[in-house]
Amino acid sequence: MNGVVRTLATLLAELAQLGVTAEVIGPDRFRTLPCPTYPDIRLSVLPRRKLGRMMQAYAPDALHIATEGPLGMAARKFARRHGWVFTTAFHTRFPEYLAARTRMPTRLSYAWLRHFHNAGQGLMVATESLRQELSDRGFRHLRAWSRGVDLAQFKTEPRGMWADLPHPIFLYVGRLAVEKNIAAFLELDLPGSKVMVGDGPQLASLRRRFPAVHFAGAMHGEALSRAYASADVMVFPSLTDTFGLVMLESLACGTPVAAFPATGPKDVLLAGGPAVGCVHTDLRYAALQALEHGDRAACRAYAETFSWRACTERFISNLVPIRHGLAVTSYAD
Repeated sequence: MNGVVRTLATLLAELAQLGVTAEVIGPDRFRTLPCPTYPDIRLSVLPRRKLGRMMQAYAPDALHIATEGPLGMAARKFARRHGWVFTTAFHTRFPEYLAARTRMPTRLSYAWLRHFHNAGQGLMVATESLRQELSDRGFRHLRAWSRGVDLAQFKTEPRGMWADLPHPIFLYVGRLAVEKNIAAFLELDLPGSKVMVGDGPQLASLRRRFPAVHFAGAMHGEALSRAYASADVMVFPSLTDTFGLVMLESLACGTPVAAFPATGPKDVLLAGGPAVGCVHTDLRYAALQALEHGDRAACRAYAETFSWRACTERFISNLVPIRHGLAVTSYAD
């Protein structure tokens, strides 16, 4: 479970409501191996032939390659061989993730990603700052595709989950992994308590290193909403996320956000003003400013401007006909 999975799952539900039939070909249909350093992610083993048969049998009007893993590479190769036009999306900064784990130079990874995505006719990106960065790196056919938040699930009430901890509550929600830059938050000298919601490969080492921090584990549904709403500030220390869905979820629950001026936070938070959070190179300053100036009603009102329906309509308008002459209905304004 991560931001990409939540985005795609919600997208599928919205597409169905708009009368668009979508078939998902994922790793669950193939033999898989665990991803090195991240076993929760499964990688498909030799999917090319089976994938090709599935794609031909389904005969879609449009093809979207969601990720750049083994399935994505096989789908790209099939599409190129058969003259199918397709779109892709830039969800994850794999070059930075690889550099954090293996010290592989990011220029090599970006060169490969550029080769992968430029073969398509539309690369969907979540923010303007990411679009500009990728354009500067030589990526082409860039198309805006923002994100939304489930306003029915994420609410400002009930609260009180952290009533037994010293306040204020500074919350982190997300994967506990090296690329999330979590230590930058946990090392801060802040009043009250730091709370971590999530799981991942760094959990054991972070627990040993920061014994005073409250590790609550992974949460979903109403419990996750209450966790957000019960905090005073949600701290988002990542420098590598392409958007950061957790920021919208926090704001929908009335909790302001503190973050570095990285892709995602500077696109989402700066537009909302100081009442929804603070973006600063000094994360401690950002956290304290969000605590002082955050306004729960303003956070919720701003989150309500991020609609999953608008996100889905933009996705549809970004699609391209799989073969010239086939139309793709656009629901965009």
